[in-house]
Amino acid sequence: MDICGYPIWVVLLICLGVFLASFMDAIGGGGGIISVPCYLLAGIPVHFALGTNKLSSCIGTVASAVRYVKNGCVDWLLAAPSVILALAGAHVGTRLQLIVEEQYLKFLLLLILPVIAVILLKKKSLPEVRGAMNEWTRRAIVWGSSMIIGTYDGFYGPGTGTFLLLAFCCLAKVDVRTASGNVKLVNLASNIGALATSLFAGKVLVPIGLIAAVFSVTGQYLGAGLALKNGSKIVRPVILTVLVLLAGKVLLELFGVM
Repeated sequence: MDICGYPIWVVLLICLGVFLASFMDAIGGGGGIISVPCYLLAGIPVHFALGTNKLSSCIGTVASAVRYVKNGCVDWLLAAPSVILALAGAHVGTRLQLIVEEQYLKFLLLLILPVIAVILLKKKSLPEVRGAMNEWTRRAIVWGSSMIIGTYDGFYGPGTGTFLLLAFCCLAKVDVRTASGNVKLVNLASNIGALATSLFAGKVLVPIGLIAAVFSVTGQYLGAGLALKNGSKIVRPVILTVLVLLAGKVLLELFGVM
């Protein structure tokens, strides 16, 4: 039995990777670092892999976003403008991608990622409670970060959720649960924009994406529950894992392996 020309066992292997990616993504972001290579290893062409991954990840992200919202872990005053600014940033980033070589950003990431990792290692935990800060300053940091990281998402993308979470927690002093909920809404908005573009371009294997979405929903739901229960105890090590994986991905791409 084939699905879109691919054996069922290949699709099931993709689904397993999507589940693991979604579980990690719900906790600390960066799921695409795992899920996209799974599609590519299955032999799916890169544009179809990216588009199909957006379909499964969008549906899955809704599950974790709803769980955070139901638990009151979203600051809507921060989230609503963040969504709009992230969408605008993603548009700008996509336009920049057409005129700037990706290698420059990859070299910059190799300099930035170790610094972020050191800062995170020095912090014993991410904030469990909202830190003291002028609210307008907090809003400026959250909204500005959403715009800047949204631009990065449009330009390159991997690790977007992780960078948003670190900015919200470490710079804006938002508690880790609320920050995670806000990140899900911002990331969902940028993913929907990318999915719409891929659908219009005919670059989505819809049957495979919908099957994988079942596993994505499960992974996102379970991961969000674990993050809500354990807070920074589980979020911090997952973020460090994402940073290491992202650094490895960038290095492999620069050496032409991926």
